[in-house]
Amino acid sequence: MSTSQRLTRYAMYFKKPILLGLFFLTIAVFTELVGPFIAKHIIDNYMTIGHIEIKPITWLLIVYLLLAIATAILRYFMYIYLQIGANRVIQKLRKDVFEHIQTLPIQYFDNLPAGKIVARVTNDTEAVRNLYVQVLSNFVTSFISIFGVYIALFILNWKMAMLALTMIPIVYVWMILYRKFASKYNDVIRTKIADINAMINESIQGMTIIQAFRREQQMTKEFDDMNNEHYAYERKLLVLDSATSFNLVNTLRLIMFTVFIFYFGTRSFTATEVITAGTLYAFVDYLTKLFNPITNIVNQFSQLERSLIAGKRVFEVLDTKGEPVSEKSIPRYKGNVVFEDVSFAYKDNEYVLKNLSFEAHQGETIALVGHTGSGKSSIMNLLFRFYDPSKGKITIDGIDITSVPRQTMREHMGIVLQDPYLFTGTIASNVSLNNPRISHEKIEASLNAVGGERVLANLPNGYEEPVIEKGSTLSSGQRQLISFARALAFDPAILILDEATSNIDTETEEIIQHAMDVLKKGRTTFIIAHRLSTIKNADRILVLDRGKIVENGTHDELLALGGIYDKMYQMQANSLQQ
Repeated sequence: MSTSQRLTRYAMYFKKPILLGLFFLTIAVFTELVGPFIAKHIIDNYMTIGHIEIKPITWLLIVYLLLAIATAILRYFMYIYLQIGANRVIQKLRKDVFEHIQTLPIQYFDNLPAGKIVARVTNDTEAVRNLYVQVLSNFVTSFISIFGVYIALFILNWKMAMLALTMIPIVYVWMILYRKFASKYNDVIRTKIADINAMINESIQGMTIIQAFRREQQMTKEFDDMNNEHYAYERKLLVLDSATSFNLVNTLRLIMFTVFIFYFGTRSFTATEVITAGTLYAFVDYLTKLFNPITNIVNQFSQLERSLIAGKRVFEVLDTKGEPVSEKSIPRYKGNVVFEDVSFAYKDNEYVLKNLSFEAHQGETIALVGHTGSGKSSIMNLLFRFYDPSKGKITIDGIDITSVPRQTMREHMGIVLQDPYLFTGTIASNVSLNNPRISHEKIEASLNAVGGERVLANLPNGYEEPVIEKGSTLSSGQRQLISFARALAFDPAILILDEATSNIDTETEEIIQHAMDVLKKGRTTFIIAHRLSTIKNADRILVLDRGKIVENGTHDELLALGGIYDKMYQMQANSLQQ
């Protein structure tokens, strides 16, 4: 299905206001087109040399004025209803896009910068909105006007009306040629706008690094290069629009006027056909009304292309395969996790996990350690079903996790990331994520359980302290505690701590360690840690190297083994002593 067809289908969801707007528009066009006939009637029947009939002219002028007023009122309602319809269409389109984004796999966001996704939800949908208001109204107005003008021309003089019909194929060929070039330019322009948005977003997120390493001028230069390329294609499009819009229409207008003047001039001197002044006036007026909508159509070609390209980009997101969000709920499982000969590759045949097999029983704390790139985070990505295994299977209480919807399986999981993400709101709303099942009492209990009152008590508004995006006004320790309390508030059967204590100070780490000793009971806990001192009490420690488990045991057993874990631990111990 083409982009234009899909946009038409969206319009059909709210066809009532759009059709009402087009109905008012149709009537307005015809009331406007009656004017020249009234003028012709006045000139031919009531205005003669040396004599003017005032009373009939007065009534005709009143009718003319009333028609003009009616046209203005009808166009007002047309604009209102088309705006309502367009706004509702874009509202639904944005809702569908945002809703679909929630269903997309994590790898989609790994491969596409956030700024580009934002551009499709905001800038591109706004460009589509112009299609329903600006392009649609102008095209329909123009087509109805052209249709009405041709009817009037055939009534006045069918021979000249046939000649005027030559405009239709000329404009059609013109449109085909224009779209051939304009679509290429608009595609690049929309892409560059998305790239610019992505760079701005990335620059804001990384402003600390940019300024710390004095890369302001370099970033400005990169932005200028991108912006200049966008400008170059905008200029190409401008040249194309200028060459194929008003100038060409004006040339056609002059040619057509010349033909009509020649025709009427020669006919006026023959005895067989007399051209009245009213007919001549009406023809000139209708010719003007013919070329005005043609100009409108041509001038909308550029916006039409922008809207279609933007629509194509929006539908590319909607066409990306996602997974419907499941509302299905399952009873809280115990949390017995089994990895059976699991292998995983982010890219084909580039395996980061190789034939992993291990078990984690209810209430156990399993620690995963290893050098960067050993596969620790990949295990968590599989367990949380951000990705699925390439080979083998993972079960929880004997249930293959790929046989249950992702959202259903995650219902009883909690996670604390190394760099916790906080949303705009309050500390309390970031703990509950506005889940109605989590009461304010439970929020406070979760925060208190992780020692939050000792770290957050000095904030002016306590747990109702406002939080801005990413919690940038809070310390890393405060953000981590909030993230930890969030996981606990949801009472997970499986708790995942991904480098949860690596970014916090020693005092806060001690608070969390104390809380964990109480809270991990009855809950299967996975800990990814670089600080080996924090996992001494783990029931089992899995040491990974290049995607394989090379050592497995308790802290004391692994030290006694004298292998990779022992070397890592001694190295960290020596660095702390120094």
